Amino acid sequence: MRVTVRYFASLREAAGVGEEALALPMGGGVPEARALLVARHPALARLLPACAVAVNRAYAPTDAPLTEGDELAFIPPVGGG
Repeated sequence: MRVTVRYFASLREAAGVGEEALALPMGGGVPEARALLVARHPALARLLPACAVAVNRAYAPTDAPLTEGDELAFIPPVGGG
């Protein structure tokens, strides 16, 4: 199945792209996507564990299942003061 992955802020810089397509095995979920993305972009390995996950523009658990055509976004923590 294919999903679209979107990156924001430091993740975009680490991946070198703002968005990309990802092929996952049927029944795959966020953990499988995360593993494939780290293999593709090793710089994401240190960033993804701290990120929130959104599936189809709604916050989701880090072990959420994915289906064909989903949009997966990793949202880095926001600092400020």
